[in-house]
Amino acid sequence: MTLLQMGILMNRKKVQRLMRKFNLVCPIRKQNPYLRMTQAKKESVTKPNIVDRKFKELGPQRILLTGITYLFYGRGKKAYLSTIKDAYTNQILSYVLSDSLEVDFVLETIQQLFEKHSIPKNKNTLIHSDQGTHYTSIKFQTLIENHQLRQSMSRRGNCWDNAPQESFFGHMKDELPILGAINSFSELSLVIDDYMGYYNNERYQWGLAKLSPNQYADFIKMGEYPLKNLVKTPSLSQLV
Repeated sequence: MTLLQMGILMNRKKVQRLMRKFNLVCPIRKQNPYLRMTQAKKESVTKPNIVDRKFKELGPQRILLTGITYLFYGRGKKAYLSTIKDAYTNQILSYVLSDSLEVDFVLETIQQLFEKHSIPKNKNTLIHSDQGTHYTSIKFQTLIENHQLRQSMSRRGNCWDNAPQESFFGHMKDELPILGAINSFSELSLVIDDYMGYYNNERYQWGLAKLSPNQYADFIKMGEYPLKNLVKTPSLSQLV
C-alpha cells in the first residue's frame, strides 16, 4: 500500500518474494484467546446495543466508537488513553491521554470531538462504548444528552460488540516502540501524538481501498466512495 502511494505498481506475490529474499518480516498481531472484557461496576443505567455490530451502516461521523486502554511505560508507570473512532472511515477523531482514571478525561475527549469536528446532532449520531463506569456515569450521559447524541453500549462481557475500537488499541500497542524505554508522561504524550498523526495520515488499510483514514474521509467529502459500499445511507431508525 505504501508503494502504491509512491506510484509504484507491484504484484503482491513479488513483494512477498522480495521479503523472503531479504529476510523482511512483517509482524502479525495474533488473536488473544483469553481476551475478555472485565465486568464493570455500574453507577448508572446502561444503554441498549443499538449499533449491534453494524459499524458501517450509517456512513461517516454517524457511528462513533469510544473506549479506554491502559499504557504501561517506564518502571511500573501507567497512563490511560481515551479515543473516539469513526466506525466508517476508521479515523481517530479525538483522543486524550491521562495519568489518572478519573472520569474527566473521558468528558474531555467528547468536548475535543466537538471542537474539532462538525458532528451531526439531533440524535442522528451514535456514540458506542462498553459498559464501563465512565460511560454509565451521570456526568458522561448528561454530556452526551447535551450534545444531542444517542448512546449505545456493548453487551456485558462481549468485546466483539466494539471490535473495531478494541482492534485499534491492539494494533497501536503492537506498532508503538517499547514503552518501557519511556521515562516521563510528557515523553509518552509526544509518542502518542506522533502515532495518531501516523495512523490517520499514513497507515494505509485494505478495508479503506488501500488509503489512510484521512484520505478515505477526503474522498467521501468530495462525494466519492472508493469502496462503493454506501449506496444509500439509511436512517438511524432503520438501523434500530
